[in-house]
Amino acid sequence: MMALSFSNAQRWLISLTLLCLLSLISIQAYAVNIKNVRIWPAPDHTRLVFDLDKPIKHQLFTLDNPNRLVIDLGNVRNKTSIEKLPLKDTPISRVRTAVKNGSDMRVVFDLNSKVQPRSFLLKPNKQYGDRLVIDLIYKTKINKKPKAVAVKPKANPAGKRDIIIAIDAGHGGEDPGAIGPGRVKEKTVVLAIAKKVQRLLKSERGFKPAMIRTGDYYVGLRARTQRARKFRADLLISIHADAFKDSRPRGSSVFALSQRGATSETARWLANSENSADLIGGVNGALTLDDKDKVLAGVLLDLTMTATLSDSLKVGQNVLKSIGNINKLHKRDVEQAGFMVLKSPDIPSILIETGFISNPREAKNLQSSAYQNKMARQIVNGIKAYYKTNPPPGTLLARSKVNTDRRSYIVSRGDTLSGIAEKNKVSLTSLRKANKLRSDSIHVGQRLQIPRS
Repeated sequence: MMALSFSNAQRWLISLTLLCLLSLISIQAYAVNIKNVRIWPAPDHTRLVFDLDKPIKHQLFTLDNPNRLVIDLGNVRNKTSIEKLPLKDTPISRVRTAVKNGSDMRVVFDLNSKVQPRSFLLKPNKQYGDRLVIDLIYKTKINKKPKAVAVKPKANPAGKRDIIIAIDAGHGGEDPGAIGPGRVKEKTVVLAIAKKVQRLLKSERGFKPAMIRTGDYYVGLRARTQRARKFRADLLISIHADAFKDSRPRGSSVFALSQRGATSETARWLANSENSADLIGGVNGALTLDDKDKVLAGVLLDLTMTATLSDSLKVGQNVLKSIGNINKLHKRDVEQAGFMVLKSPDIPSILIETGFISNPREAKNLQSSAYQNKMARQIVNGIKAYYKTNPPPGTLLARSKVNTDRRSYIVSRGDTLSGIAEKNKVSLTSLRKANKLRSDSIHVGQRLQIPRS
């Protein structure tokens, strides 16, 4: 056998080559793989989400003249098609990428306007792996269209304001919610129903709808109640279509808040499922309420003792009864559980599970525009039924109720105006005013309106 002999220089060269190969293999083994990049435009921010196979080191900063956002990503194995992101309705005009320091990657976003960037990493959950989330908070609204000169509305007289209903379509954007047969997504069907509820309420005299989200983007659970408060809402309805562990359960449900435990195992399971949305949707403190608000926390402890929860249960029962006209009810009464989105101390709030999207029959219904219209109509009918008898003070419906509550009286022979007032326990002055009488003269057969005592 021939023996191979190497000089010291050759041995050194071979060792160096092997070391470089081992280093390259090591770098590749620990490099981060960017599997996908998604973008979600919202009215107040745009969200970029990098799907990763492991956590990544990153740094971001902005540059002026022109406006740019720069993201340096450490030790990237391969890059996905970042430059082909859909940029419509975002502050980004162009995306550029370049290799940096051999294995790092620099991503440059050319911007149409200044933004306030924030980034955070999310750990894996049941739907996604590691993620890098970058939020571009708008300093000014993008693509702002000139406002049309609107006719200034006349100031409503006291007692004529509309009842404001905040409509919350669950999930959205990064969080698809429950996924049913055929990959139908909860976030899609509930937004469709919410928009139909909005349209119906717009046509109802005395009501004004306000949408928590209007498109496919995520809003943090606490931010949803914050937005309802900014709208000065009289009621918050959160619309969902959840899934269960198997495909058999079906039926609609309505939930109110409970601070003392869920009323059933299903209610507890659904609340835990909905409350995990922030872990999936990706929320940081910049877009939500402060969790350390001690005053709010103190109020919430007593929420079950307030009129807010009582009103939630009452309106919820009306909505549940109305929905029962078109769909099987999972439970006959409003259930209660610790849903985060319902934790508003000053706004009656209900969560409506329109059906189980995990059930093939209900999934098919929920995708039908005709069924969505029926569901929206029954939700609105339930809301109207409650406020018909319980209008908030100072609203148009409250004044209308006063008028409809007035009784009528047919004048008989021998009646006097003062006698009718005494018989009906109202003052003579109020009786004259209700019937616009200039004197106490009345005649047989005359119909008088009796005001509330």
